[in-house]
Amino acid sequence: MHKIGVIGDKDSVLGFKAIGLYVFPVTTNEQAEETLKKLAKDDFAVILITEQIAMQIPETIDRYKTTPFPVVIPIPNNSGSTGFGIKNVKANVEKAIGADIIFNDK
Repeated sequence: MHKIGVIGDKDSVLGFKAIGLYVFPVTTNEQAEETLKKLAKDDFAVILITEQIAMQIPETIDRYKTTPFPVVIPIPNNSGSTGFGIKNVKANVEKAIGADIIFNDK
């Protein structure tokens, strides 16, 4: 059975535990990279990672862009969005469709 994990600072990820997701609080980029790699090997289908952490480990996240699983999704932390996650969505839509059909170049 596939699982969903959440990686990020403690304050941002603990709430996800209440809805049954696996949470992995990290404090360093090294911990985030190690955790992401471990979850990818441990049958996690979806890995949510706070934007602030994701921006620090882009090379590690890029490894999973061409694989069906896990899907790595940047999410805002408890302080709000940096725009990093939506930029990735825009880039993926443009890559898949060949044009920006969602944001109209905004």
